[in-house]
Amino acid sequence: MNIDIQDEATNGFIDTHEIKNRLEKNNLYPLKKSLDDVNSRKIEETLKSSPFVKNAECYKTQDGQVCISLTQRMPIVRIKSDKGDDYYLDDNDCIMPNSHYTSDLIIATGHITKWFATNYISPLSKTLMENDLWKNQIEQINVMPDLGIELVPRVGSHIVYIGQLPYCKYKQQRNKIVSDFANKKMDRLEKFYKYGLSQAGWNKYSYINLEFDNQIICKKVFKEEKDDKSIESALAVSDNIGGIPVKASETNKTETLSSEKGNKPETNKAASVKKALSGSTTNKKGNNKTRI
Repeated sequence: MNIDIQDEATNGFIDTHEIKNRLEKNNLYPLKKSLDDVNSRKIEETLKSSPFVKNAECYKTQDGQVCISLTQRMPIVRIKSDKGDDYYLDDNDCIMPNSHYTSDLIIATGHITKWFATNYISPLSKTLMENDLWKNQIEQINVMPDLGIELVPRVGSHIVYIGQLPYCKYKQQRNKIVSDFANKKMDRLEKFYKYGLSQAGWNKYSYINLEFDNQIICKKVFKEEKDDKSIESALAVSDNIGGIPVKASETNKTETLSSEKGNKPETNKAASVKKALSGSTTNKKGNNKTRI
């Protein structure tokens, strides 16, 4: 018997042991059977019934082998809603059940229904996963009660708010509108990363608001002082960083959504993000250069 699982190293939702158990349970495992007694069609149908299998093919050879070729469904995001739902979405916007498999995917949390997940979180996640920078940098999507979207990055101690996703009742148009919306916001964020945070520092701001066009509203990180003062003063009323207008927000500090975003050791993805955003900028006074 020959079993070929495509993308096994990438996806890993199903392995040869699980295939064997599934076929044995249905009395279809072909080992030690006559080729005439092996039902290729039933083997294919049984394997296709798995929620993790996209396509399955089974055929017999003249030298006595039974060959099985599997294509797994490709997960793009994991959903963990505030109602207790825990599942994956694949690249066809379909729900996949949770399993023992752990994948380095974006996790979407918060106020998420299955309808909102398949119609809005899925195209947003696809847009982020298609970009090498954001695939490495964004590790969490959080949906607020008003359906506003927050993004938690891997590098930096801040949260990025992009606003509410545009509504459209037609699926094809909706996917394009959401993708264009996300690309526009993330393009602005990339420029802010390169020309703003390269000067200010990755951990200077706790909240970056991209909701409005032509401005980026930031909230400064509050630090405890030794003389028992509660917090240091907020960002100045107008603080122009790298030529990008940044205004102050006087609201309280927003807590980080991910479990612990303290001084974690730098991962390969974090290093890739910093490398992608590395570059030089020239200040107004001379040729001094600043690198991320």
